[in-house]
Amino acid sequence: MRGALSILHVLLALALSPLLLGIINRTKAAFGGRRGPPLLQPYYDLAKLFGKGATYSRTTTWLFRAGPLLSLACALSALLIVPLGGIGGLVAFPGDLVLFAYLFGLMRFVMVLAALDTGSAFEGMGASREVQFAMLAEPALLIGLGALAANSRSLSLSGLYAAPLAAAPACLPALWLLAGAFLVVLLAENARIPVDDPTTHLELTMIHEVMLLDHSGVDLALAEYAAAVKLWVLGALVVGVALPWRSVTAAGDLALGLAGLLALAVAVGIIESIMARLRLVRVPQLLVTAAVLSILAAAWVLR
Repeated sequence: MRGALSILHVLLALALSPLLLGIINRTKAAFGGRRGPPLLQPYYDLAKLFGKGATYSRTTTWLFRAGPLLSLACALSALLIVPLGGIGGLVAFPGDLVLFAYLFGLMRFVMVLAALDTGSAFEGMGASREVQFAMLAEPALLIGLGALAANSRSLSLSGLYAAPLAAAPACLPALWLLAGAFLVVLLAENARIPVDDPTTHLELTMIHEVMLLDHSGVDLALAEYAAAVKLWVLGALVVGVALPWRSVTAAGDLALGLAGLLALAVAVGIIESIMARLRLVRVPQLLVTAAVLSILAAAWVLR
């Protein structure tokens, strides 16, 4: 039963991950007193991009063309590993949490290579910022996963999230600390406010979007879809620790996880509506704060 639900989770993620972006945009529009774009606008944009051809500069090599495709492959591989609530990942084995973290590192690496391959100093600037902030976000993620491993005595993501309160119910404060840390990581890794603004076109503030400026057509669609899947995957990590309770049935766990993801999309929209983008020199402070939350959670579990 749970194996079938793991497959269902993957299929739902493939189909609904762009919907999270639509919910975020509609939430922001509601806060601004606007009607906003249709809820399914991300699907329309992807369909339009998939129907167009890609344009390549004569200065680029195969690295530029391979970047979006490899990025999507990494996101889909991480999707196979991540659990949603009490539903384990489709692929689970001891130590898969390390592979999970490295898949995001590889995803970032190939996109940085694609950006540098253009020979553009502008895209190189964005790639440099992307790597700098990732260097500060990864400790928060890895230390947080280590705290969950210490709590559950498991080295598999599916084991970590199976029933986080069953091992030690007193660890609920630690789980909520981790939820805060993982939320910051989600905002940073997905280029959301207050770390980055996915809709900006200001040269001095762009981070992730600047690396996609030379991509077009199918390549841009692959990169955008990979970003949507990445948002779903990291959102599953946040929901798993923010809502650590499990229902009596596996189907109930999956439904709770899906509801949590939709609520998380609304929460991200609210955050982007009530907060301004931080100055670049303030972003490291936010990411260090996330790492401190993970350290406090680990100390709580190991006390």
